[in-house]
Amino acid sequence: MRDGFSGLDDRIADSLKQEAAEKENLKQLLEQQRELTDSRKHEREIALDRMAHYDFTKWAHTRGQKVITRLYVALALTLGALMIFFLLETVANMPRFGAADTPGSNIVTRRYIERGLQETGAVNIVAGMILDYRAFDTLGESTVLFIAACAVLILLRIDKDSQGMPVMEQIAEDADDRHHEPKNDRILQASAKLLTPVVLLFGVYVILNGHLSPGGGFSGGAIISAGLILYLNAFGFEKSGRFFRYETFKWVSFCSLLFYGLAKTYSFYCGANRLESGIPLGVPGAILSSGLIMPLNIAVGMVVACTMYIFYALFRKGGL
Repeated sequence: MRDGFSGLDDRIADSLKQEAAEKENLKQLLEQQRELTDSRKHEREIALDRMAHYDFTKWAHTRGQKVITRLYVALALTLGALMIFFLLETVANMPRFGAADTPGSNIVTRRYIERGLQETGAVNIVAGMILDYRAFDTLGESTVLFIAACAVLILLRIDKDSQGMPVMEQIAEDADDRHHEPKNDRILQASAKLLTPVVLLFGVYVILNGHLSPGGGFSGGAIISAGLILYLNAFGFEKSGRFFRYETFKWVSFCSLLFYGLAKTYSFYCGANRLESGIPLGVPGAILSSGLIMPLNIAVGMVVACTMYIFYALFRKGGL
């Protein structure tokens, strides 16, 4: 009996030990599973944290820059191909140059000469043709000058850093020219004091008188820019910058082109729809005559003067 009970006790003890071992293994498995879950959760948190703090500018400077460059090239090529196509199509449909039966060789020319004074009020037929009949052509020419000046500004203007200060390399280049200022050239400065007002006044006269005599916005603007350049050479950028800076060029050119475009859009809209524009032509030969031609001459003259002056200032490394 004793041996039977002892064998039973041994089996019960082994069973308890086995059960304890299974519990221990289950506990270890649960612990491992918890550790694995915590590890995955930690890795997920790290990944989310990395995504939250990911610097997307790196993509912009690597693959993003390549994508944008390729897109820019594709759009530029497409636009260029379309422009070439439409220009060639237009040229193909134009009449043969010099043909006597084209409107440009008979009807249009006769209209300018015979009815130019009556319809434009300008004694100067050329001014009436350029700033009335073909005013949008002149707007395109003025816009080309403005775009050319903007391109020169982009290439030659003194850059600034994030704090708004000029870049040191550009300052060093700028110093090559400005370290001579003030020039103190008595002969040049005395001549400039005498000639600059006369040149500017003559330029204003040519612009304002463009609808009455030879002249106009382009020639008058070139004369005004010559006076400004003379003053700049005599007194330097420090003094000329008091009345002409980059903001001056920007706002004068913008307002002049805007006025020109709006004025001629209104005038051509009224003419195309046979409406009275309400703009009086005045008495031919008077200074206040020819409708919008004199204000348009002023606008063109301002664009030309600013553009010529800014070309000289930038190419001389002076900056604005």
